[in-house]
Amino acid sequence: MFTDTHAHMFFDNFQDDLDDVLTRARTTGVDYIIIPGTDIKTSIEAIKLADKYDFIFAAAGVHPHDTKDWDSSWIDKIKELAAHDKVVAIGEIGLDYYYDFSPKDVQIKAFREQLDLAVELGLPVIIHNRDSNEDMMEIIRSYRDKDLRAQFHCFAGSLEDAKELITYNHMISFPGNITFKSREELREILRHIDVEDLLLETDSPFMTPVPHRGKRNEPAYVKLVAEKIAEVQNLTVEDVARTTSYNVFKLFGIGNKPEISYTYRIGESLYINTTNRCNAHCVFCDKDGDAVIKGYNLKMKKSEEPTVEQYISEIGDPTKYKEIVFCGYGEPTIRWDVIREVASYVKQNGGTTRINTNGHGNVINHRDITPEFEGIIDSISVSLNSVDPQQYASLMRVTPEMHAEMLDFVKKAKNYTRVVMTIVGMSDVDTEEAKKFVTKELGLEFRERVYF
Repeated sequence: MFTDTHAHMFFDNFQDDLDDVLTRARTTGVDYIIIPGTDIKTSIEAIKLADKYDFIFAAAGVHPHDTKDWDSSWIDKIKELAAHDKVVAIGEIGLDYYYDFSPKDVQIKAFREQLDLAVELGLPVIIHNRDSNEDMMEIIRSYRDKDLRAQFHCFAGSLEDAKELITYNHMISFPGNITFKSREELREILRHIDVEDLLLETDSPFMTPVPHRGKRNEPAYVKLVAEKIAEVQNLTVEDVARTTSYNVFKLFGIGNKPEISYTYRIGESLYINTTNRCNAHCVFCDKDGDAVIKGYNLKMKKSEEPTVEQYISEIGDPTKYKEIVFCGYGEPTIRWDVIREVASYVKQNGGTTRINTNGHGNVINHRDITPEFEGIIDSISVSLNSVDPQQYASLMRVTPEMHAEMLDFVKKAKNYTRVVMTIVGMSDVDTEEAKKFVTKELGLEFRERVYF
């Protein structure tokens, strides 16, 4: 269920009861633990623990505190350690200007050389950053075209930094400090980072979460971190666990890609993976990539699309959910005949229905399907994306004429169901103009979807 991506289990205060600590972790739902070294000696110790326990993995590297005597020849030793089949990253490495344990220029040299090694080996890095944000961001920007992949552990930058790092395909993690009453600024950053860009960690034996603050931290407490993330982001703990576990697979190669989900629960809603087919190819859509959302694998071929009976079987009692949402990485109205039957079942059995659509359903089906929404579709969310037809066409990779088709669909649909129009919050899109157009000119509800 959980992966603790950062636990220093080689510390002396784990020596007397390590097996008990690991048993508690497993009982709490921890599937995997990653132990990052802080120097050559502890990297070797981390590997020994990974050899002893099948659910433990290791990282090899030199922490900035331990770089005062840095010698470039150490890279050869780290490279040798990284060849071990249970070493999944170079780390813990980075910069720390809070303490004066190592000169800044030496820290930077060691950091860059270990980043270069990671790029050479195709391994991710686990990064420590404390009071060194300006240099850190400058260095990371210099690697943005080198396929560097990183976990920014115990994140200490700004929200703007986090957003920038995520655009480079790096991931963010917070330990137990997000549970501290005094760290509301961290929770505010967390509130604006999608769980699909997060990892779980404890930083054991440090950063112990509430209510155990002041005591030794341990991997079992990663559940408390997951619970706080779920609370802040209005998700379930299962949503956080499932999504971050897939993130671990993506970054570190630990675990497996999940099987295809034909229905998938997020929060209190059940989503219907309708199709991967679409008449558009939006720049912000991952249907041609992994097609994974919140840890659910939605990638399927036309031949794998479920029948009405399969969907109904998986839905069961629709009143168990806040709503049944026809969605997936594709345009649902391509399968309108299937949606209509499933939606009828949901409504007949007391459920609530919604469709997430690009608004091209009438063009796709060669007829006006909107009157058929009446009585079976409670609401639709339509992707406006831009009030400008040219920008709309560029974002969705369709012809500009489709903008008018979408608006015509919306104007007809609002006679039969509730309509909400959405845009993806991108810097080039005028959100205020879109909101004014939707609410004032069309008289409809408006929502901005977060984009990283």
